[in-house]
Amino acid sequence: MAELLIELFSEEIPSRMQARAAEDLRRLVTEGLRAAGLAVGEAHSFATPRRLALAVEDVPEQSPAVSEERKGPRVGAPEQAVAGFLKAAGLASLDEAQIVRDEKKGDYYVAKIEKPGRAASEITAEVLGGVLAKFPWPKSMRWGAGSFQWIRPLKSVICLIDGRVVPLDVAGITAGNTTRGHRFHGNAPFEVSSFEDYAAKLAAHVVMLNAEERAEEIREQAEALAAKAKLELIADEALLAENAGLTEWPVVLMGTFDKGFLEVPPECLITSMKTHQKCFSLRDPKTKKLANRFILISNLTATDGGAEIIAGNERVIRARLSDAKFFWEQDLKHPLGEMAGKLAAITFHEKLGSQKERVDRIEELAFKLAESSVDADPQDARRAAGLCKADLVSEMVGEFPELQGLMGRYYAEHAGTKPEIARAIELHYKPKGPTDVVPKEEEGDAVAIAVALADKLDTLVGFWAIDEKPTGSGDPYQLRRAALGVIRIVIENDLRLSIGKVAREALAYQKQAVASPLGLCDDLLSFFADRLKVYLKDKGARHDLIDAVFSLGGQDDLALIVKRVEALGAFLTTDDGATLLAGVKRASSILAIEEKKDKRTYDGGYDVGLLKEKEELALAAAIESVKQDTVAAINVENFKGAMNALAELRAPVDAFFEAVVVNDPNLGLRENRLRMLSEIRAATLTVADFSKIAG
Repeated sequence: MAELLIELFSEEIPSRMQARAAEDLRRLVTEGLRAAGLAVGEAHSFATPRRLALAVEDVPEQSPAVSEERKGPRVGAPEQAVAGFLKAAGLASLDEAQIVRDEKKGDYYVAKIEKPGRAASEITAEVLGGVLAKFPWPKSMRWGAGSFQWIRPLKSVICLIDGRVVPLDVAGITAGNTTRGHRFHGNAPFEVSSFEDYAAKLAAHVVMLNAEERAEEIREQAEALAAKAKLELIADEALLAENAGLTEWPVVLMGTFDKGFLEVPPECLITSMKTHQKCFSLRDPKTKKLANRFILISNLTATDGGAEIIAGNERVIRARLSDAKFFWEQDLKHPLGEMAGKLAAITFHEKLGSQKERVDRIEELAFKLAESSVDADPQDARRAAGLCKADLVSEMVGEFPELQGLMGRYYAEHAGTKPEIARAIELHYKPKGPTDVVPKEEEGDAVAIAVALADKLDTLVGFWAIDEKPTGSGDPYQLRRAALGVIRIVIENDLRLSIGKVAREALAYQKQAVASPLGLCDDLLSFFADRLKVYLKDKGARHDLIDAVFSLGGQDDLALIVKRVEALGAFLTTDDGATLLAGVKRASSILAIEEKKDKRTYDGGYDVGLLKEKEELALAAAIESVKQDTVAAINVENFKGAMNALAELRAPVDAFFEAVVVNDPNLGLRENRLRMLSEIRAATLTVADFSKIAG
């Protein structure tokens, strides 16, 4: 088997696009080759600032020959149908087709098409040309007089199969076996014959092909340099990956800045250096305080040891940090209350009003939540909600939007605001993703919980009110994330919160008129149910158990739903649970068949006077006992106790089916026994709908 090597050498590819582009190249080329009949082996793609590369193993010399039959129109069909068949099958006339006899449907034509195998080089040229012509760059450009588009001007193309050049022209460039190394240290052209040869010669010409190796090299050099200065590198995986995409031969250097800048909150300095210069920050390993030094990544080995590069970066860093310090000092001149007043001039959404109107709604809802569901001072919750968006008009957040919330906390602390209110301003945005932390009552963040829930619920209800709900193809307002945030905050803090009730309260504060408030709340509750299913499935819960609990109706207390699902899952792993499930399903199945046949239901109580068999009497006693015990246990949120009560049904149900004939010839006994089966189903419905459970 042969090896395919492809390299697309260009001007610098933006770092953020490299990994996706390398994967797209691998996927599109291998899919194209396989679709064309080449059963290729594993493929590995690579990206550096100036190249995309792909190595494909086990490439056959040619695709296999293919023989196929294509069914045509019936004999005597209209001329237009025959002509279309001949064209599609590649036949000159009907003389080249065969006639298949069919006494039932009539005779019809069949074309036997023989397709010989094609050379791998021919297929590769065709596939690669098509892939490059329609490559899915987020943005692309044209250059010169041609129409070909690429992310940056393409300079050369390598396309080799087993060391032989594949005939191919792209954007006026003829594929060959020549490339270049590092722009400054190895830019002379050189020839390659295989991927092993290619990787070795790139390394000799000062290029590290593998992005992960470049990232690890940066990490090791940076940590060593920091340790030498008795400092600690502040880890940032995204910045590490970005720098790996900016360099082909990374060299780590260290610079300094004036200690006076350390008066500014450290996050401002870290963000400024990261955003503007792609630099890492350093801190004291003991105190964890930011140090007045930074790590920069160069793409060359300078003859002066990097002194000029360091000096240039220090000049730029000084200017950027001066801006950050200016923003900080200017913002401190304006109290948060004053900033909050300026929110009236900022539109949140044309149909939902300004940020000020939004904050007013959050204030009211946070106050209500603190009164009813969260152990927080309602007045503190209202005050925190009133200030939670104020920093959006600050100079610092205007420059670095990712610092919203955090800067509000700093401004509040500087003004002497209560600590729990200041923390709430920062934490109300959390969780920002599935791996982010949530505010916790046990950590003194009850106020933050009230504001976070109010913020997210106001957003959800508002966009539901204007019918801007997520679709299968998009969620521009991140409403799924907002719902998941509510779910995590409620569950991880074990809050008793009726989503339906809070949604109705939030809707009352919206200025939008809604045709059916109840329908809106029901629809939003269904959305929460779907999000909760996703959340619980990620935690390992069975999908059918979630459906079994939601099917009961009226389930809008998220924490209780989770507890019920967990208890149900644990119960079904026991012998009692598995056997009872089988019995309940049997009862439900018999009921469904008989109700369909009789065109009626058998809901309602049974006649105790018609119970003859001892197994009937035992089951009746068990049903009544279980009904009372499960309801009592659920009323005190003892779901394990409810499951234990259900287990008492196992033996009587088994005995009933062993000894009692449900479809008795006596119609009165038959109806009474069917009603008993209905009562078995009703008894379990206090806990879950067992018909939704697999097994």
